Amino acid sequence: MKRKLLSLLSVASFFLMKAQNTDYNKDFKFLEYDIEKLQKGYQKKEYKITDVVKSYLERIEKVDKNGAKLNSVITINPDAMKIADSLDQVPLQLRKGALFGVPVLLKDNIDTKDKMPNTAGSLAMKDSFPLHDAFLVEKLRKSGAIIIGKTNLSEWANFRGMMSVSGWSGNGGLTKNPYDLTRNTCGSSAGSGAAISANLGIFAIGTETNGSIICPSSVNGIVGLKPTVGLVSRSGIIPISVSQDTAGPMTRTVKDAAIALGILTGVDEKDAHTLASKNIAKTDYTSFLKLDGLKGKRIGYSKKSSGNVKVDALFQENLKFLEKEGAILVEISEEPVANEIQGKSFDLMILEYKDGLNNYFKSLGQNAKIKSVEELIEFNKNNPEEMKYFKQEFLEMTQATKGMQDENYAKLLKEIQEGSRKNGIDATLKKYQLDALIAASTSPAWKTDMVNGDNYIFEGSGAAAIAGYPSITVPMGNIDGLPVGILFYAEAWSEGKLINMAYTFEQKNPQRLVPQFKN
Repeated sequence: MKRKLLSLLSVASFFLMKAQNTDYNKDFKFLEYDIEKLQKGYQKKEYKITDVVKSYLERIEKVDKNGAKLNSVITINPDAMKIADSLDQVPLQLRKGALFGVPVLLKDNIDTKDKMPNTAGSLAMKDSFPLHDAFLVEKLRKSGAIIIGKTNLSEWANFRGMMSVSGWSGNGGLTKNPYDLTRNTCGSSAGSGAAISANLGIFAIGTETNGSIICPSSVNGIVGLKPTVGLVSRSGIIPISVSQDTAGPMTRTVKDAAIALGILTGVDEKDAHTLASKNIAKTDYTSFLKLDGLKGKRIGYSKKSSGNVKVDALFQENLKFLEKEGAILVEISEEPVANEIQGKSFDLMILEYKDGLNNYFKSLGQNAKIKSVEELIEFNKNNPEEMKYFKQEFLEMTQATKGMQDENYAKLLKEIQEGSRKNGIDATLKKYQLDALIAASTSPAWKTDMVNGDNYIFEGSGAAAIAGYPSITVPMGNIDGLPVGILFYAEAWSEGKLINMAYTFEQKNPQRLVPQFKN
């Protein structure tokens, strides 16, 4: 009996090892396709839009729901194939829109008026169906994009409580890193980063308050573009901070990020911050896709250790590459945004969070299940599934405030914006006569730990996020098979310049690594 049991265990181990070594990329026709390549296939009649959408939906079923069980897609659009079929009926010569027939994923905190709820990953919102499309969703649909699903996220965009686990939500469970399924996906746009890296869509839209586009893009080996606050409307997006929130594209190439960004821009009367982008925003950023983005550019960096010697060594290698391409590297002696200002930004977010959430709940109408932060807190208290890994200290903290009516709010906002902008990034760029600043985007993905929470070593995204300034991360290499990005950031509305630099870096030093879903 013992020998038979051992034999059965050996067979089980064999099949387990075989499953772990499954090549999920071998038979996928559209592996690493970008927008341009996909649409050229349409024009040549190599495949139909329904063929493409069906292939991506099958891959989500094979890799995300089964197989590797990446768990990055929280909801599938039940009408995706119907929409694809309707677009196939449009003659080739009449097809308009830069994203015609392109399968897109959205982070599940972005409103869509269809059969998909918008949940923020919360069980409290699992049946919450918005009354309108978010402004950016309208733009995507008009451009011909097909929203095939919503991606999992760190619940409430990773701003619910202390000791949180990135990539986990009560409604969606835990998203895994496609390079190593035991490792984390980082930030709140965790599902978007993992899904696009795993080729479950052409690109995704993520959102960021502080690091939630940049970090998951870096650890999942893709490109992430966080725009200037106000370049892309936030109306119809579940908020944290009105002064820092933005949406942005998460893609496998800089070119796709540039194409997607041009679709997303525009003045929206429901988001006053977009008024500042009038006469500045572009509807086409592809003119910046040139290979001259580094030559003669003065780029600032800090020699201060990141806390990870392997990342520091990789960053130094890339500094040599930048010099080889003609960049003038300038060592800066101070952080662009002081630690004191970075610390105070948390206090600002706590004040803005309450108003933002309560206003969002109002937008859902009288039939909304949750109508206030107070009700959300009570729901979580009464649902053990929500609270089994970490609590809701941030929700309780914001509920205890007067929100943006706090007597110190205006003063705090001014202090943070002046400290991060005029006396922060702007001052650093001026002092050293810089075109941009760079840093390693993040440390490599850490082992997911449901007991102790996230294990961040460092993030390079904080300065630009707090200032509301643009940044873009591009893969710069890998450490033991785990990708790490390099971050370019600069002054407000400098997306074109940053795209130019990032594109040059990417094209002359390609480091995108296709994930293999290892355990």
